[in-house]
Amino acid sequence: MERFLVGIEDVDARLEHPRRCGMTEMRSPCYSVMGPRYIQDILETNEQFIDGLKFKGGSASLMPKSFLKEIADMAHQHGMYMSTGGWAEHMLMKGPSAFKQYVQECKDVGFDTLELNTDFLNFQEDDLLRLIRLIKNEGLKAKPQLDVSIGDALSLRDLQTEMDALIKRAERLLEAGADMIMFDSDGITKGVDEWRTDLVAKMIGRLGLQKIMFEADEPESVQWFVSKYGPGVNLFVDHSHIRNLECLRTTASWTGIMDTSLYHHMHHQFRWKLHILSHGLSHMSLRHTSRPKMGLIELQ
Repeated sequence: MERFLVGIEDVDARLEHPRRCGMTEMRSPCYSVMGPRYIQDILETNEQFIDGLKFKGGSASLMPKSFLKEIADMAHQHGMYMSTGGWAEHMLMKGPSAFKQYVQECKDVGFDTLELNTDFLNFQEDDLLRLIRLIKNEGLKAKPQLDVSIGDALSLRDLQTEMDALIKRAERLLEAGADMIMFDSDGITKGVDEWRTDLVAKMIGRLGLQKIMFEADEPESVQWFVSKYGPGVNLFVDHSHIRNLECLRTTASWTGIMDTSLYHHMHHQFRWKLHILSHGLSHMSLRHTSRPKMGLIELQ
């Protein structure tokens, strides 16, 4: 891809698929109505920024197979994967044969990743591990979702115990072959009085960035994750946040900025300078910044 701005090779390298970290998963038709042409426009204009599409909340079950196959073909043409989101747990309630049929249909339609809401299932851990192996044997990727709704009223010791149990469960699922662990925004940045930044720090400290993904359903949480953990954090976001997320990733990548206040200071300062330049104020002299990769012009 020939970029509009040149001289930022480190950013170009980030745009190559497939990525092992710094992945962006986009919410497919769920809260918003999207037809094939709308989705095609999003994929064509954001191809380098999106790694996968996810049908959250069983939304895929409301759509014709022909539509899903068409979207899967689009995604694959643009180097993206397609994920089921949560729905497997409903099929499991109908029995093992219904679940096996569901896995096969997901494969036939073109899904690449199958999610399991492990806490909704309330299965024994050995059963979950068998489900992961079944999914993997069909050639699909397994992505368990863990519930992080830990009570605020717990004592510090009990809270620590629950956090450790949650992370140990994630570790065992990864050891069993899970490709990624999904953490919903509920209990972290949504439905809580204060964001559970302590829990996020512990998860990333124990599990690393590569094998876990967080839902960031608001611009503020998108911004916080990148400013705190850099461009390598894996995030699941709405399609309307794709460009904003990539701008934040890029800024963190070529400036090393890991603080949102600094990012906004630089962003507003840059916009002010562009305004001055656009009005042709000749009494100001210009000089290039000492960071040539940024390609910025500073006023003096």
